[in-house]
Amino acid sequence: MLELFPFKKTIPFMSWGKATTIISLVTFLFSIWALWAKGLNLGVDFTGGTLIEVSYSQPADIPSIRSALEKTGLPEITVQNFGTSRDVLIRLPNKGQVDMAQTSNRVMAALTAANSDVELKRVDFVGPQVGKELYDSGALALLVVSLGIMAYLAIRFEWRFAVAGMLANLHDVVIILGLFAFFQWEFTLTVLAGVLAVLGYSVNESVVIFDRIRENIRKMRGSTVPHIIDDAITRTMSRTIITHGSTQIMVLSMLFFGGEALHNFALALTIGILFGIYSSTLVASPLLLMFGVKREHFIKPVEKKQEAVV
Repeated sequence: MLELFPFKKTIPFMSWGKATTIISLVTFLFSIWALWAKGLNLGVDFTGGTLIEVSYSQPADIPSIRSALEKTGLPEITVQNFGTSRDVLIRLPNKGQVDMAQTSNRVMAALTAANSDVELKRVDFVGPQVGKELYDSGALALLVVSLGIMAYLAIRFEWRFAVAGMLANLHDVVIILGLFAFFQWEFTLTVLAGVLAVLGYSVNESVVIFDRIRENIRKMRGSTVPHIIDDAITRTMSRTIITHGSTQIMVLSMLFFGGEALHNFALALTIGILFGIYSSTLVASPLLLMFGVKREHFIKPVEKKQEAVV
């Protein structure tokens, strides 16, 4: 296998296992606290509200549009480019506004007063009931994906690997949600899609390392289990750097140049990729040692044949 970043010496990852486990536990508990104390800042997709799409003949001046809409007195208006630089999507949460037509008229009056070169494309209203159904469906999707990953790992490897991999994935998801809750970044359907993508992305890294550990257990007969795990992680580091590095470059380009429509989606992926690498190497693998994985779980002892009695 071609290695662009060869590591000749085995890195003792498992010697840092206790420290990384404490760090992971602290960040996990912090994320749980943030979710409990602050909660997610749910977007219009989940809470219900009004979506207004407008278009300009020239690239839209987003700061000027925000400034004009702030004068309407409507609460928590979100303005972002939608599709092209000339198309703008305006979101208004459901905060007592029951008349969609009146709300859209107030918005269009403010936009026209600031710039007459504005055209209304569409007005959509997401009711609270629809938002709740989307929220429940999203939570169900997250649960089904998690259970599917655990079942796959249990079939592919062994129950200790399945539990370790699932806990590592849960660690990634909770930290993403906790950071979104702590900083009150808007949580929308696109962010949920990013979280689901992180689940599959993170488990892929865990599977590669687990597969190498299983292979090493059969090959490295005279080595201890911690050294076997260290060797497996070290031998996959070149692949990890290439794969995650190239993916992170693409995600960062969306984060910095994709506009507001992709910003939070790319932010969730960025956090997920970074913590996915960390959890696969320094969370899942130490958990295997905690669960007492042994060589005997993969290599059956040779039974002695009974000698024939003459």
